[in-house]
Amino acid sequence: MSSTVAVLAIDQGTTGSRALLVGRDGGILGSAYEEFPQYFPGPGLVEHDPEEIWGSVLSTVERALAAADLTPGQLVGLGITNQRETTVVWERETGRPMGPAIVWQDRRTTDRCAALSGTPAGTLIRDRTGLVVDPYFSATKLEWLLERNPAWRDRAASGELLFGTVDSWVLFRLTGGGTHATDHTNASRTLLYSLDDGDWDPELCAIFGVPEGMLPEVRDSAGHFGTTDPDVLGAEIPVAGVAGDQQAALYGHGGWSRGDAKNTYGTGAFLLLHTGGARGPPVPGVLTTVACGPRGERAFAYEGAVLIAGAAIQWLRDGIQILDAAPLSEEQARSVSSTEGAYFVPALVGLGTPHWAAGARGTMVGLSRGTRRAHIVRAALEAIAYSVDDALEAMLGPSDISLGTFRADGGAARNDWLMQFQADLLQTPVHRPAAAELTAIGAAGLAGVATGFWSEPEGFLPAHGAERVFEPDALRMADMAGWRAGWKRAVRTALFWASERSRSP
Repeated sequence: MSSTVAVLAIDQGTTGSRALLVGRDGGILGSAYEEFPQYFPGPGLVEHDPEEIWGSVLSTVERALAAADLTPGQLVGLGITNQRETTVVWERETGRPMGPAIVWQDRRTTDRCAALSGTPAGTLIRDRTGLVVDPYFSATKLEWLLERNPAWRDRAASGELLFGTVDSWVLFRLTGGGTHATDHTNASRTLLYSLDDGDWDPELCAIFGVPEGMLPEVRDSAGHFGTTDPDVLGAEIPVAGVAGDQQAALYGHGGWSRGDAKNTYGTGAFLLLHTGGARGPPVPGVLTTVACGPRGERAFAYEGAVLIAGAAIQWLRDGIQILDAAPLSEEQARSVSSTEGAYFVPALVGLGTPHWAAGARGTMVGLSRGTRRAHIVRAALEAIAYSVDDALEAMLGPSDISLGTFRADGGAARNDWLMQFQADLLQTPVHRPAAAELTAIGAAGLAGVATGFWSEPEGFLPAHGAERVFEPDALRMADMAGWRAGWKRAVRTALFWASERSRSP
């Protein structure tokens, strides 16, 4: 067999899958990306076909290997990173999914979450998990599936039916059914995992009626997750790294120490602030989650979740069709000096940090006869930056952590106008590596460290490429203060609409 020369990262995201190959010197040897269908069977409902997810994974791995002119036998290991919270149930014996995957954006359990909030059970969930009771997370999705399919429960209790987030689903298929496992970062996003104990919590499982027999084993993010079935990828490759997409991106930036922060501008925007090896005190409206230490060991972070970011631009393109292509949003934003008082609150699936208003919906305010397409596009880009600013403000306000370097990645981070607006709004430099796919790089890093491909975690950091720094313009502080105040007023409008709607007969 040829000597091993690369690590493979599988990045299974919300709208597509990517495979990335990283060499020993940190160079990216090959990559491939493929979108897969999104299904919206009703208002607030978002589903995926697990088999289409799996097909896209296989396709991108094959194409990435071909692009790098490598064979599966030349891979030292494989890392997986994934869209978090998305819920899959499948048969252990056949690997057959029992139905659609319920995506993290799905809001079908809004009423159930509202009923739990403010109760003793809701308080227990918040204390144990560091999360809020919201449809975003996996437990109420799984509860919904079990309640509507009563015959599943006994099969699940005996281990015939398995639950997993997408990492577990892909891992199970890669290993030919040999491994049913997840890592701490993904487990911490389910509402079933105790941050203090580092494992599934029986009381939380009881609240949601989830049989523990269907849950995957929880392991460190860098370590042994089995080997791939040679009938699947053509070789036995150690699966040596698993992490949820946002934690993988933080690790990919080299963010494994207290104060390190990154924001991923993807379908949503997710800001993580590393708090070190100890769980930080609870902060209102902010999530506490598991992150990775230098060698993939369990650590902690605060997280701000903006549920709609780049998806707002996709909606302008595909939903109301006022934008021909997402990259043109930058040109449109530059064509006007401001939004002329227009604001777009893109609560298309509710509001996340710091409001956690599942019933909120997208709101446009401040429109006039002079409002043009460019103003609305600019308002959508500004909304991404404002939402990140809101999350960071909530995160830093009551905590004793000082923000270090603010790093950016994700598809929307390619928009120079957005990055400069974000720097001006935060009044802090925004650092953007040349490599956009820090999530995949992080997964490769975890697998490479676990297999000894890199003796030190810094070994994969050259994959970043050159860094661009967007310095804040101090002369715009007055403008930013006024615009930020208008944004907060627009958000209050969206929240008021949601609260009035909830009181309607």
